[in-house]
Amino acid sequence: DRSPGCNSTPSQVSTPWSLAGCSHEGRSQADAVWLCFSLVSLAGFHEKDGKAYCRKDYFDMFAPKCGGCARAILENYISALNTLWHPECFVCRECFTPFINGSFFEHDGQPYCEVHYHERRGSLCSGCQKPITGRCITAMAKKFHPEHFVCAFCLKQLNKGTFKEQNDKPYCQNCFLKLFC
Repeated sequence: DRSPGCNSTPSQVSTPWSLAGCSHEGRSQADAVWLCFSLVSLAGFHEKDGKAYCRKDYFDMFAPKCGGCARAILENYISALNTLWHPECFVCRECFTPFINGSFFEHDGQPYCEVHYHERRGSLCSGCQKPITGRCITAMAKKFHPEHFVCAFCLKQLNKGTFKEQNDKPYCQNCFLKLFC
């Protein structure tokens, strides 16, 4: 006797079937639902709600899905951001670097490393390209750590209201006069 095929329909296989030790023993194939037309063996048979499925279809339909790759999660997983992830899929969505120390930042429901989180939020310093977590100066539609808002020529620290802009760069009053006037 052959086992029924996954996704077999009663018109394709109409003889009674039996799987030793399962709840389908003695039922006709019309009592079950199968999807992929592959033979369902004892080793690969899964049941849900009284219906038989091959292993692949069962996990594709009923196993939780990974938030990174959308494939079925069958073994180890990480639970974060109200989602399950394969360990290899729980990485920064921008640079795909794993979170080695377990620390990550959430933006729009996705995990990011610190740099890419701040980049997405627009909170990277335009002077050093590092995250701004404390005070900042906003000038020329950019953000700076206070110590990195400096004259593009002499590199002295500037105050927000006391600089001149030329070619999208900040200059102190003295350097601006020397260079552009």
